[in-house]
Amino acid sequence: MILHINYLPKPRMAAASGLVATLFSVVEEGLVAPNRLAHLRVHLDWVQYRQNFREAVMVRRAVIGRGEPLPLVELAIDVRQARQDTFREELLRAFERCDANGPEADDEIPLEPFGLCRSSVIWGFNRLFWHYLADWQEATGTKYEEALPGGKSDAHHPDAVADSVAEFWTLLRELEGRHQLPAEIFLLEIGVGTGIRARLWLDCFRKLDEERGSGYYPRLRFLLTDYSTPILDQALATVREHREIVSVIALDALNPFKTLSFLRYKILHVHLTNVYDNLPTEELVRRDGRYYLVEVRGYLRSSDAARIGQAFDIPLTDFVRTVLKFLEIGPDYFPDRRRGVAFWEEVWGALRLEERLMSVDDLPDLPLPAGLDLIQMEEILREAPGDIRFHLSSGAVESFHNTLPLLHPRGYLQVQDIFVTSLEEYRQGFRGPGKMDGTVLNWVNGTLLREIGARGGYDVHFAPFRYREGSLTTVLYTTLKE
Repeated sequence: MILHINYLPKPRMAAASGLVATLFSVVEEGLVAPNRLAHLRVHLDWVQYRQNFREAVMVRRAVIGRGEPLPLVELAIDVRQARQDTFREELLRAFERCDANGPEADDEIPLEPFGLCRSSVIWGFNRLFWHYLADWQEATGTKYEEALPGGKSDAHHPDAVADSVAEFWTLLRELEGRHQLPAEIFLLEIGVGTGIRARLWLDCFRKLDEERGSGYYPRLRFLLTDYSTPILDQALATVREHREIVSVIALDALNPFKTLSFLRYKILHVHLTNVYDNLPTEELVRRDGRYYLVEVRGYLRSSDAARIGQAFDIPLTDFVRTVLKFLEIGPDYFPDRRRGVAFWEEVWGALRLEERLMSVDDLPDLPLPAGLDLIQMEEILREAPGDIRFHLSSGAVESFHNTLPLLHPRGYLQVQDIFVTSLEEYRQGFRGPGKMDGTVLNWVNGTLLREIGARGGYDVHFAPFRYREGSLTTVLYTTLKE
């Protein structure tokens, strides 16, 4: 048995010593088959998200083909959730399931078969959130930004906005001095949210432009984009004072170029905040030189499904069908929309993910995202720790790859998000998926973005967000290679 401690302890963090002592006592008492211990890995995680998809104790089996078991089994323990008074009982149940012929969980109601994370039902809930954000906020009494660390978005920090404006104005002055400034100055905001950041930025730029008499503001063409029409409507209302220079465009953040190909090489500045961490992803695992893809299956505990079904007059036999139909239709699936949102909130809060490790025969079999090829992946893995689990960040990689062709030769991309900038960091803490209000949250693998940027002729830099103490936000910034 190998014990992994996958987090760096912090002040006031729950102690794991009692849990480890209980684990060892169960082993010493001979309650675990010796042949099972030889292939068992126990992972201690501390999941920082109060809302998440994890159980206190989770079993991950390694499988091949159509689910035939392999010897490797992982036991994942969330130190934050685990309670000393119930841990021994949970551990014994988990050990029963570790055996290849052990019982399947009889207290789970699956919503889907096992598959890659990016295809999971969790993203159906994620889409629902952005399309019905106003309904969710009315039901919960909390605006999305109030659920963020610090109670507001780092994108709105006035000093950060002012520095961004000053940097862009300097670029325009430099281009003008070289007689390279376009007649129309295009800027792109992907995932505009409420539009507050765009309004603050435009207010600040207009003021600076007037003070310096540069005359750039009327030439701006500011594009606000999102895939949610209600979000775009709200954003447009927020920036109404700048409506003469603002356009709203519905697009898929995974492929901005598809919608904006007419602006190839024309956009001088692209900005995103907390978009990449909200895009679908997969995870890759390397154990003893062998590769596995993490497959997931969304489920609810039987007790939660029964409780929710009783509250909303849904027989348990119809529960799964109702949830899947609800994801297609939205809150209007119920005659009373408010009741529909209440059902959604209950199911989302109870939703969990079961995991298994699907063996990959060879790296060429990996479903690599657009923009990342096998040679690049092999190079990255050559420098990675031997045993590691990390995000492929498929959505972020695709979005990044499909945004770079839009940049003007002197343009730059700036992304504020939660990045892992070194694969070693994946061994120092849980990186998702977690729940942030009604959305899915994953840290973004910056190592992959750096590699893709280099292939496209860009240096990708990462810097801490220095405007708020304790912020986990990192700023990605691209510059053309010399």
